[in-house]
Amino acid sequence: MGNILIIGASGGIGLATAQQLISEGHTVYGTYNNTNLLNEYPEINWIHLDLNAIENIQINEQLPEQIDGYFYAVGKVNLKPFNRINLNDFIDDYKIQTLGAIAVLQKILPNLKRSQQASVVFCSSVAAKVGFPFHALIGSSKGAIEGLVKSLSAEYAPAIRFNAIAPSITATKLTEQFINTPEKRSVQDTKHPLKRIGEAADNAQLASFLLTAKSSWITGQIINIDGGISAIK
Repeated sequence: MGNILIIGASGGIGLATAQQLISEGHTVYGTYNNTNLLNEYPEINWIHLDLNAIENIQINEQLPEQIDGYFYAVGKVNLKPFNRINLNDFIDDYKIQTLGAIAVLQKILPNLKRSQQASVVFCSSVAAKVGFPFHALIGSSKGAIEGLVKSLSAEYAPAIRFNAIAPSITATKLTEQFINTPEKRSVQDTKHPLKRIGEAADNAQLASFLLTAKSSWITGQIINIDGGISAIK
C-alpha cells in the first residue's frame, strides 16, 4: 500500500479517487482551498493549498518522505468565444490547469524518487483531442498537459511513470451550469455514443488504477474516458 497525494481532493473527481484509494488500503494526502469537507472525510489527511500562489508552494513539510502516487485533479471549465478571450484569461487558465501541476511536481520529486513504484497522473480533457466550439482555453491548457506527460514519461522512465486521463463532461460541481436541468442533462447525454455523461466514480476507477502498481507497465499514455465521443461518430 502506498502514500498518494491528490491535489484537489475536495473536488468531484479528486474526492472520488481519494475514497477509492482509501478503500484499497492506501494512505491519501489531499489538498483543499475552501471547503467544509474536512470533518466529513477525516480519513483523508487534509492539507491547505492555494494554487493562486504557486510561486510559493510549501507542501513538503506536511507529506511523508516517500510519495508513491501524485494525482493533479484540479481544473476549470471556462467556455468563451475566442474573440472574447483576452491574454490574461489564457494565463489564468494555464496557471491553474498546467503550471499548478508542474509547481507541485517540482516540489515533491524527491519524495517520488524514494518510491519503488512512483506514478503521476494528470487530468487532460477530450477537448485536447477533439475540436469543440468555445473550448480554446481548456483545449490549449490541456494540450500542454498532454505534451508534458509525453516528455516527462520519457525523462523519468523507469523510475516514475506519467500518464493522464482525458474525460469528457463529468457530473461534478465544476460542470453544474451545463447539466442543472433535465433538458441540459439530456442534451449532454445525447452527445455521447454511450448516451450518458461521466460520473466522478468513472474517472476515479481509472485514476486509482494508474496511480498504483496495478498499472506498472503503463506510462506515457493519455487515456480517454469520454463515453466514446472522441472515437465514435
